[in-house]
Amino acid sequence: MFERRSAERFLDREDAGRQLLAPVRSALPSGNQGSPLVLGLPRGGVVVAAELAEGLEAEVDVLVVRKVTHRSRPELALGAVTATAAYRNENLLRRLGVSVATFEELAAVQAAEVRRRERSFRADRAPLVLSGRTVLVVDDGLATGATAIAAVTAARTQGPAWLGLAAPVGSVSAVAAILALVDDVVCPLVPSTFMSVSRFYRDFPQTSDREVQDTLAAAWRKTR
Repeated sequence: MFERRSAERFLDREDAGRQLLAPVRSALPSGNQGSPLVLGLPRGGVVVAAELAEGLEAEVDVLVVRKVTHRSRPELALGAVTATAAYRNENLLRRLGVSVATFEELAAVQAAEVRRRERSFRADRAPLVLSGRTVLVVDDGLATGATAIAAVTAARTQGPAWLGLAAPVGSVSAVAAILALVDDVVCPLVPSTFMSVSRFYRDFPQTSDREVQDTLAAAWRKTR
């Protein structure tokens, strides 16, 4: 579950991954599902996920998600897409007067980018099987939650035995929305006033595609 705390900050994404280790260990179920599978959301969530997975001695993989936005309000996420699922923010669509048909057109563009990034990040490596596994989706922060909602929706369709979401910081509304879709949410910092993810990090640079590739390659070498 989550708790409201306002004083804690993170040095960078690696530090955030390390700080997630203890609460994630407490949240993971005991049973016969084997070691957990940690899925990082690119770009920044992959860095957090790799650090967390190393501490858990768990496998790590990438789950590519793209936000769907409209040119009139590019800062707002109308929804998000993965390779296998889409999420629409119905309330926002109604408020902005965006039709479902328009959303689907915008989503198709982002779905093509998802496929491109999947090839870029994985090369010829096949996705790990989620069925029957303990699966933890990881991001570097939850603002609207659209990306994470699409991610856990996609992951759920693959039949994990247990599905959780971990992020260092998140808004109250995002965490509550995601909690309705998963078995547990681990989010140590849920401030009552939420402006942006970056303000809770001392160092929060943009993560490049190359950094995602290098982070995954290094993690995969360790788990061979």
